[in-house]
Amino acid sequence: MINESGSPIAKHLVNSLRDARCDAQRFRQGLRELAKVLLAEAAMHLPLAERKITTWQGSFTGSFIDESRVVCVSILRAALPMQEGVLEVLGEAEGGFLAMKRDEQTHESRLYYDRVPDLKGKTVILVDPMVATGGSLHDALSLLTERGPDAIVTLNVIGARAGVERVASAFPGVAIHIAQIDPHLNKDAYIVPGLGDAGDRAYNTPD
Repeated sequence: MINESGSPIAKHLVNSLRDARCDAQRFRQGLRELAKVLLAEAAMHLPLAERKITTWQGSFTGSFIDESRVVCVSILRAALPMQEGVLEVLGEAEGGFLAMKRDEQTHESRLYYDRVPDLKGKTVILVDPMVATGGSLHDALSLLTERGPDAIVTLNVIGARAGVERVASAFPGVAIHIAQIDPHLNKDAYIVPGLGDAGDRAYNTPD
């Protein structure tokens, strides 16, 4: 299920990240803020619980997101600012980490680090800024689905239409919330117009 954001704030932030003059600090901040915008749009998929609290006028029972049943998983390294944004909102949620590197010749991803808590009975928020061929996101979803979560939601900043549709077709039960879908990939499997390599831009990694 593909949900492309119609929010003017999301479009503004994505286009700000496209700007080559956007430095690393502002790039990371943009990813954090985009994660919050997308999280608000995806909140309908998160588990809720009633909780009694004390207010200035006495006790009150209200509906809250059940953060104890939420795990936010980032695909390292570019997704770290997005994970920070989610956890700034949902401070009691657990964090998980997957490290996947794309082979620049085959464009396939390889998993080399896996630190994800128990997902049974949980809702997973999987954050990954870029969906190019969809390979990394597909592989991460395959791995996470096998661990039995109640639901999985992805938050993505930008993607090529073919890559996003590939993932949606393979995982029809996953809610994909993405800020912007771009038309296509170039011959090197980079998104066009895209915004460059998100990890390199976020952390000033030399080309």
